[in-house]
Amino acid sequence: MSIVVTGATGQFGRLVVKDLLKRGVESTEITATGRAVERLRDLADRGVRTAAFDFGAPADGVIRQGDVVLLVSGSEVGQRIGQHRNVVEAAARAGAARIVYTSAPSADETTLILAPEHAATEAIIRGSGLPFTFLRNGWYSENYRPAFDQAKAAGTILGSAHGGRISSAPRADFAAAAGVVLTEEGHKNAVYELGGDAAWTMADLAGMIGDALGRAVTYQDVSADEHRRALQQAGLDEMTIGFLVGLDQNTAENTLLIETGDLSRLIGRPTTPMRETVQSWVS
Repeated sequence: MSIVVTGATGQFGRLVVKDLLKRGVESTEITATGRAVERLRDLADRGVRTAAFDFGAPADGVIRQGDVVLLVSGSEVGQRIGQHRNVVEAAARAGAARIVYTSAPSADETTLILAPEHAATEAIIRGSGLPFTFLRNGWYSENYRPAFDQAKAAGTILGSAHGGRISSAPRADFAAAAGVVLTEEGHKNAVYELGGDAAWTMADLAGMIGDALGRAVTYQDVSADEHRRALQQAGLDEMTIGFLVGLDQNTAENTLLIETGDLSRLIGRPTTPMRETVQSWVS
């Protein structure tokens, strides 16, 4: 039996592999996969089995009978349903023991702009008959690094999130939760809503950044239309603009607010505060 981590060339998948090694999982019992297998050389040097694995056409033999598979959701928005289906079917053919999927908060009932592909993937996994664990990951704190950079350059953050609250945590916290459910018993057919312990608003974030930089930073809250016009003036493409404005509207609706406590319970400690992550960006 092996733990197969897809997307191990990406930031999240690599953190999960490192967490598994830290937990004492034998390197030979981990299979790290990705499209560009050469980017996994450092893990191979530590004894981790590595393999090329493309969601578009998953190679047979990478997933083996009895494996537990971590399906890290793909990055190609609009193509993920088909790609994820390919991985689930490959796992079912191989006789995998369980599939763990990184989903989105309240995937099957939220208005979150990215949720439909996650909800569809969850349905595919349920329909496969494979035992599963759904990690409905909230927003990564690192997603707000561009806001930090904007504030550092201009002293302000512009958005249309209003007073919406965000339960973020860094990738490493979510990766630790994945490490728990991949290695411990009791998570079969479980669904976890994962978010940071302390929610914050964009105005709060501006204050944190200001404290970290040692100067005033403000959050300029505008309407969705004003936000769209500002992004157009900045030269962004319409697809990106639509995503950013839509995400801020989701934030205003508190779709990124998660108060279950599942993440801190799984990892056995409080989640890392946003203030600490912001401070780590100061150089």
